[in-house]
Amino acid sequence: MAEPQGEPANYLARISEWADSHLTLIRNISTGMAIAGVILFAKSIKLTTKFTSALDIPVEFIEKNVKLRGKLCHITEKGLEVEHVPISLPFLSSLQRKWQSNGVLLVRLAGVELTPNAMVWLQEELKPAQMMWFQLLGREDLVLDCLILVNKGRFFSVCLNEEILRQGLGKTTRIEGLHHDSPLYWKLHKRLLQAELKALKKNKGIWKEESYFEKLRDHISNNKFVQKLKQFVNWLRIHI
Repeated sequence: MAEPQGEPANYLARISEWADSHLTLIRNISTGMAIAGVILFAKSIKLTTKFTSALDIPVEFIEKNVKLRGKLCHITEKGLEVEHVPISLPFLSSLQRKWQSNGVLLVRLAGVELTPNAMVWLQEELKPAQMMWFQLLGREDLVLDCLILVNKGRFFSVCLNEEILRQGLGKTTRIEGLHHDSPLYWKLHKRLLQAELKALKKNKGIWKEESYFEKLRDHISNNKFVQKLKQFVNWLRIHI
């Protein structure tokens, strides 16, 4: 009766010996299963997906105001053309690049009406291929309304939406994509208004007041007597 009781112990011993001799194989299998699990999870929530069109972005991303990372390609009158840079898995980065397609996203600064000088400022401030984060707030056809964040130094970032208003290069408008009665809408709208108020107090950009001589010059040139005098002088030049 002793031998049958010892058989399970012998099987366990043999399995243990086999596992010890094939430890590397078991570790590789475990690692492979873990990697496969990470890839499947990342793909299921589209963490590693490169978006090349605004329509590719899941509705859930916009509803939850997800932040995406991107690389600046061009500055246009319609917005910034940004190449989406998804999260990369260190051990599969080269393989990821093979899967990814080419294309750019058109990103608009939410809640800001830009002036022509704002375009010049953006071209001066932003570097070619500069990395940035853009927080999704809304989508209109192929355009994304976002808050755009760029790094200034190692530990400091700037919100372009607010900075343009602080420079007096735009006006605050309705934030498209967000519900007007949502807490996030009023939180962001308040930030934008505060930035605009700073430019107004400092007379920057479009809020810059005309000097006394500029006002006097405009007043004189618009005076009816002066305009008639100019017309009379022009008439004399023609007929004399």
